[in-house]
Amino acid sequence: MPHDRKTNFPFMSTHITIHGRTIGSGRPTYVIAEMSANHGQDFSRAVEIIRAMKESGADAVKIQTYTPDTITIDCDNPFFVDCLKGTIWEGKSLYALYGEAYTPWEWQGKLKEEAELLGMDFFSTPFDITAVDFLETLNVPAYKIASFELVHHPLLARVGKTRKPVILSTGMATKEEIAEAVGVLRAAGTEEISLLKCTSAYPARMEDANLQTIPAMMADFGVPVGLSDHTLGHAVPVTAVSRGACIVEKHFVLDRERDKGPDSAFSMEPQEFKAMVDAVREAEKNPEAAPIEESALGSVTYGPTRADKGSVVFRPSVFVIEDIAAGETFTEKNVRIIRPGYGLPPKELGSILGKTAVVSIRRGTPFSRELAMVG
Repeated sequence: MPHDRKTNFPFMSTHITIHGRTIGSGRPTYVIAEMSANHGQDFSRAVEIIRAMKESGADAVKIQTYTPDTITIDCDNPFFVDCLKGTIWEGKSLYALYGEAYTPWEWQGKLKEEAELLGMDFFSTPFDITAVDFLETLNVPAYKIASFELVHHPLLARVGKTRKPVILSTGMATKEEIAEAVGVLRAAGTEEISLLKCTSAYPARMEDANLQTIPAMMADFGVPVGLSDHTLGHAVPVTAVSRGACIVEKHFVLDRERDKGPDSAFSMEPQEFKAMVDAVREAEKNPEAAPIEESALGSVTYGPTRADKGSVVFRPSVFVIEDIAAGETFTEKNVRIIRPGYGLPPKELGSILGKTAVVSIRRGTPFSRELAMVG
């Protein structure tokens, strides 16, 4: 998508603070290790991962907070299965994939204690409002918003009400969508916002990184900008730091071959992560002398690219989650914001509730305007 300079946020801050640490221009790069599904549903392995993250130089541990039932529904119609065709998760349903990948909520307080005992920050990516409510009971110091949830305005509003710092990934997002998301967070009460350049492909190619977008985002939005990276190796993070990135986020796994899972293929092992951190610290000292991966620079690019266009379907949208009879009213019990992205955008939910169904609708149907009349 062509770049323009129409959107500027001069009122935004060029730094954020998490747990007393200032993050932004002129400060050491904030390195986030993402656990995701790499614990393999084994709590002891999750603890081992956190300890390895510390030894590898991570500043923060990030997990994800959802269950299969909070992020989607158990449905095997084509909307919930065909969306995974052509991905590394082909052959599964969304519900099965998330059942394999989620981090049990009863672990999360204990994992936070472990990370903090080691001197690392601990926070999470929530995928619905109930996850935010839960994370507030843990008193997390910040929130990460996934690229897919950038359009989930009700979620952003709930996170914004916590008034805690927010790190927002921007994979697939147009400049206008980023501006809307920032506006929702600010209107709800969040003052400290950082953006991450991201290519939502798993794994991603260096040629699709378009790291020239990092300084453009800094100018356009007036916030600290970093990188959420799914490429292999550390050439892209080091190049990003040379272009002004102040945050680097990478997936972390103990052993890619032993711990095969939904995210292991694009995750770093401990020695690789440590090598990345060391290279990032060298690049901080002398950005002009940092090794540059020219193929990763690309151009200033907003919106879905050829690399992540297929991932847009994993955004959340409005779906019918119970069978509805013609004439029945739409409520929070029978329509919900879930993945995949075939229905109306999440911001439309409020305008749907209270209307009535024109026809009978099966559970698992993406919501469209043709299904409703004014209630």
